[in-house]
Amino acid sequence: MKKIFSLVIFLVTLSSVQGQVSEFKIVTTIESIVPGGMGRSRIIENGAEVDYTQFTTVRSKDGKDKTSKDRSDVKIEDLKETTLVNFYSMVGINFQNIASNDAMMTSLLNKYSKDGWELVQITSAAESDAGKDDGNGIFITRYFFKRTAQ
Repeated sequence: MKKIFSLVIFLVTLSSVQGQVSEFKIVTTIESIVPGGMGRSRIIENGAEVDYTQFTTVRSKDGKDKTSKDRSDVKIEDLKETTLVNFYSMVGINFQNIASNDAMMTSLLNKYSKDGWELVQITSAAESDAGKDDGNGIFITRYFFKRTAQ
């Protein structure tokens, strides 16, 4: 009897897990590494639903490629831009600006958490020429969220 009861519980749990649907969201921060406040730092959030298959090219051996839409069609117009401040001021690195950006991101992360989104991955990179006297570049971070429908 215990085995049957355990099996029933397992099957109910399994079916409820398989029935859940997840949705994903990516939020990107771009923080400028340009002295003197000349750069543009932003939080970027996509505001549009896109079907990637509408922009996919299928290639075949016979050379008859089924082409996707034009590159200009890929750009979405619905997005949210939240202003951040740059890492550098006229005198160098500005720690108050970094703390301000951290406060903005903390606010965003708390909002998404309250809305049922789970932060599942963060990835970041820096881009800079790094040549002689280079003071230009960006620091990009992507935040990957998942929300499971119940």
